[in-house]
Amino acid sequence: MIVLFILLCITDGVVSQIRYSVPEEAGHGTFVGNIAEDLGLDMTKIASRRFQVVPSSRTPYLEVNMENGILFINEKIDREQICKQSASCLLHLEVFLENPLELFRVEIEVVDINDNPPSFPETDITVEISESAVPGTRFPLESAFDPDVGSNALRTYDITTNNYFYLDVQTQTDGNKFAELVLEKSLDREQQASHRYVLTAVDGGQPPRTGTALLVVKVLDSNDNVPVFDQPVYSVSLQENTPTGTLVIQLNATDLDEGQNGEIVYSFSNHISSRVKDLFAIDARTGRIEVRSEVDFEESSLYQIFVQAKDLGPNAVAAHCKVLVKIMDVNDNAPDITFSTVTESVSERAAPGTVIALLSVTDKDAEENGKIHVEILGDVPFKLKPSFRNYFTIVTDGPLNRENADSYSVTVVARDTGTPSLATSKSIKVQVSDENDNAPTFTQPIYDVYVTENNVPGAYIHAVTALDPDVGQNALISYSIMECDIQGMSVKTYVSINEETGYLYALRSFDYEQLKDFTFMVQAKDAGSPELFSNATVKVIIVDQNDNPPSVIAPLGKNGTAREPLPRSAEPGYLVTRIIAMDADDGENARLSYSIQRGNENGMFRMDWRTGELRTARRVSTKRDPNQMYDLLIEVRDHGQPPLSSTASVFVVLVDSVVEDHRERGTAKSKETSLDLTLILIIALGSVSFIFLLAMIVLAVRCQKDKKLNIYTCLTSDCCLGCATCCSRHARARKKKLSKSDIMLVQSANVTGAGTAQVPVEESGSFGSHHQNQNYCYQTKHQRAELSYLVDRPRRVNSSAFQEADLVSSKDSGHGDSEQGDSDHDATNRGHSTGTDLFSNCTEECKALGHSDRCWMPSFVPSDGRQAADYRSNLHVPGMDSVPDTEVFESQEQTGDKSFSTFGKETPLSHHHQNHLHLSHHHATHANQAKLERKAFEALLSSTRAPYKPAYLTRKGVC
Repeated sequence: MIVLFILLCITDGVVSQIRYSVPEEAGHGTFVGNIAEDLGLDMTKIASRRFQVVPSSRTPYLEVNMENGILFINEKIDREQICKQSASCLLHLEVFLENPLELFRVEIEVVDINDNPPSFPETDITVEISESAVPGTRFPLESAFDPDVGSNALRTYDITTNNYFYLDVQTQTDGNKFAELVLEKSLDREQQASHRYVLTAVDGGQPPRTGTALLVVKVLDSNDNVPVFDQPVYSVSLQENTPTGTLVIQLNATDLDEGQNGEIVYSFSNHISSRVKDLFAIDARTGRIEVRSEVDFEESSLYQIFVQAKDLGPNAVAAHCKVLVKIMDVNDNAPDITFSTVTESVSERAAPGTVIALLSVTDKDAEENGKIHVEILGDVPFKLKPSFRNYFTIVTDGPLNRENADSYSVTVVARDTGTPSLATSKSIKVQVSDENDNAPTFTQPIYDVYVTENNVPGAYIHAVTALDPDVGQNALISYSIMECDIQGMSVKTYVSINEETGYLYALRSFDYEQLKDFTFMVQAKDAGSPELFSNATVKVIIVDQNDNPPSVIAPLGKNGTAREPLPRSAEPGYLVTRIIAMDADDGENARLSYSIQRGNENGMFRMDWRTGELRTARRVSTKRDPNQMYDLLIEVRDHGQPPLSSTASVFVVLVDSVVEDHRERGTAKSKETSLDLTLILIIALGSVSFIFLLAMIVLAVRCQKDKKLNIYTCLTSDCCLGCATCCSRHARARKKKLSKSDIMLVQSANVTGAGTAQVPVEESGSFGSHHQNQNYCYQTKHQRAELSYLVDRPRRVNSSAFQEADLVSSKDSGHGDSEQGDSDHDATNRGHSTGTDLFSNCTEECKALGHSDRCWMPSFVPSDGRQAADYRSNLHVPGMDSVPDTEVFESQEQTGDKSFSTFGKETPLSHHHQNHLHLSHHHATHANQAKLERKAFEALLSSTRAPYKPAYLTRKGVC
């Protein structure tokens, strides 16, 4: 019969124990109990929670089915073999579940069955009794042995019925029973020399089992006195591990007889156990009991030694005594540490209190020697937590960081409180598993990369490096470039990065003159989960090379040779011309010096090497042939390494006066270009007519809407050719005519910047893709508080135009007087426009003005945001000391052709001067095309406006 006892006690997450009873001798497969059901566990979660037996508690007699929790007999159990004579025979089994950790202690009590009968050491037992023995004399008999315990153990003795003896069954302090033969009637040797009886030992089983022996009583001749011990029971204490030969006790018995009848011999009684005979020895003559072999308290704490003393006389009668030996514990056993389960690794993100290991600590010693103190050595982020009885768990005691320590050696020390104290230590190694808790970090937040222009595409330029203290996939870094635009193109068309090494490569050959530097972001990302990343800034700085020779932009002449007049009466120091050159490089590579290479052998001229001014060094010789020109070759050299240079050819022609020379040149040019101007004029007139018609339609619509305002409407710069007619008509209809002196230009409130607004550089050819927006309010002196209009003006500016045109400030278009401040103010107040319609940005300017410079002329600000110098500071008209007010408008169509329109006040220049323009430009083809277009517009304007006399200008560096 199997009996189940369940004791539940929850301590720190551990369910304590369950107990079963099973009879011994049960066969293999005998069902003991279902641990999972009896504990009320969820059967569906046994496998997932890794239901298992603690290895140190396994026994060959029992087995547990880990799938269903059934406990069954694996091997037949012989209780007498396992537990000897112990009253209680228990087998222990410890099982546990993970996630969370739960420990269960299973006790299996092996119940004794009456499978062993009592047995005597000898089948024949002989007892010698003197005939002089008086009734009541007792004679101990050898005890029978029954390996069963409890009710199945030896219960009593029985003897064959007779007239002389009876049995007195007595119980020892350890529960064992023994029989004494008591003389009931005096013996008479002469009548019967021996008596034979059957001695029977009976156990308490059901049914009872018996063992028998033949008891032979020999009747001896009389010996009147028997030995007598000092006391019937002796008690003595003995420390365990006492060396062999140590005296346990000295016994003493006396006999009143003399001679051999009084000479006493000591011996162990027949019914003591064989283990006592192994541990102790007695001296037959002296009665000295000594230690024979090592005594262990953990084996037994008490031994009973039965001793008899008998004289050597005939018919000797033995005297008996009992010696109780109490074994005293010595601290001879160090604590024992057993790890039941150990977690191989723990995540660095594990919360405090995470279980790392389960261990048990035991000590075989008793009392103070068996009390144990357990601790963890060293400064480690772990602690011990008591669990159940002698069980402890090792749990985390704080945050873990694998980057600081990737593993820990946890040493557990168990120390008892005995004297001297004994200790045991065991260590386990706990690996800290990595979590992706560290983002890659670049070695520096900003990388300055210097790349010399004209590099080879695909060349290595730099390496960025990021470090990640994690390991494995969490430290596997990949690099990438974050998307951004550089000059309207993806940064990935400029540079690339090796995603494994972080090496940066240039994908194109950089040109310092087009791009001086650019900035982008690189990203380092690990392969962990979740992915972590960080960014760094890379600034690529293009280093200039001296790869551009100087370019002479003025003076220009036919077939690359300029003709400059020199009056015969010129004084020394007379300014013949000024060589204007520019270099697309920067720094020393763009610093220029000028010199005369050829044609000045007689020292007639001198050249300012800094400014490029060509002046006379002395007067013209009167003997020189007036038709003989000075053929000068001018060299312009930069200061780069190696230096680059360009040359310009200048023919200096002797003339009587500069005015005469200009008139002759104008006549020749008009003949050469008359045919081209006719064609251009036809095209221009057709375009103007179309624009005028379109402007009239728009004006009609707008004027209808603005009748109540009593002001005049004008279009933006795209409808300027029709603006004069429109504005003139409405101006005549006004009661009072407004003059430009009545108009004041103030900045609108919605203009955000006080400085010069930068004009964005655009390479797109589509009109209206980007515009500049100017916001102005035009007010009369009398209505300054009432009128404030915004003028939106689209600008379409090509980047190359800005590189070549570091120039223009607006001036009056010729319709009225204009102040210098008009152009200066206009050039410093610009915004952005979003309009894409050609006429969507027509201003309200003409409503107050009738017309304005703003309808005719754009104002440019250099792309680098600097205020352009006034063109008049860089103005030179050969032969003149003053420069007229002019305004230059430059626009570049998608085809790249350039056209120039010059609108200026009437200036008292001679016809000879008006027909000479020193035009600055990089490419001669563009300059020639510009000349043709200019003449077309001059002809157009001369037919529609006041007589127009163009002034020809040169400007340093640009045209």
